[in-house]
Amino acid sequence: MTNLSTVFKALADPSRLRIMNLLFSSGELCVCDIEKVMGCTQTKVSRHLAYLRNARLLDVRRKGLWMIYSVAKPKSEDQRRILLFLSDLLSADVQAQRDARRLLLRIRTGCCTTYEKVNPGTLPARFELIQD
Repeated sequence: MTNLSTVFKALADPSRLRIMNLLFSSGELCVCDIEKVMGCTQTKVSRHLAYLRNARLLDVRRKGLWMIYSVAKPKSEDQRRILLFLSDLLSADVQAQRDARRLLLRIRTGCCTTYEKVNPGTLPARFELIQD
């Protein structure tokens, strides 16, 4: 139950929900792309990313000077179901749709992240449950 509580606490902030939506939309992003789309400072975005990482909702990898964030593969069936539901819920949200369009425009005009497009309507591989 503690793990679920941690996940829900991490998702209880509009900025963190917006970040999750951007990562659902893109696959992976760097901090600067998230801050540009959301209109937030690097400090604020990094703090929210750390909160989501501590809840084990995000993975991060280094690429040169950049830290690249993505939605973590679920560690439990509950977490997998929460991510699927959240992805569906956010896809219908007006602010989330606006952010996704802003991100797409940034990608078309050139942004600094490596970009991996997730096809809408398919179950991303990262939502498959990790078997230990």
